[in-house]
Amino acid sequence: MSIYSSLSDQDLIVLLKKDNETAFQELYERYKGILHVHAYKKLGDFEDAKDVVQELFTALWDKRLALPETSNFAGYLYSGIRNRIFNIFAHNDVKSQYATSYQQYNSELTCTTDESVRAVELAAQIEREISALPEKMREVFLLSRQGNLSHKEIAERLSISEQTSRNHIKKALKVLRNRLDTLVYLFFY
Repeated sequence: MSIYSSLSDQDLIVLLKKDNETAFQELYERYKGILHVHAYKKLGDFEDAKDVVQELFTALWDKRLALPETSNFAGYLYSGIRNRIFNIFAHNDVKSQYATSYQQYNSELTCTTDESVRAVELAAQIEREISALPEKMREVFLLSRQGNLSHKEIAERLSISEQTSRNHIKKALKVLRNRLDTLVYLFFY
């Protein structure tokens, strides 16, 4: 039993502020067990509790010159443990939120990728259906939709009446709608 074990916490703190490692060791030995038990009750993990106590005493040594004057050093240490435990809980909450967010993003990305693949397949099917239209109807439809020409411009270009141009587009849309309605439903539902 050393002389330090008979000193009060306040006396040990005075020595600690003078860089006395033995005073620090005495404070550590005096409080590590009870602080570890307290941390373990809150955290439920032996190693995490041990780490929290170790971190507290490491910070105590690092900040020894700036230690506040206190008549209740044990309370000061308990507050330090409590704050570190709160930080662990907050960190775990952030990790949990991040994990949830990542899972949600990942599932949305999967859906987006799946939808993109379906959209490409649907576009290819639409092209096949347009190619299957009768030649004149397909030509009028493509000039309207891809060439962005009006009924009048199509009629002039193909030497047909404006009404014929309208009729070809109307029939093409009806045929495509009938053929593609089922496909669109199957692709997206």
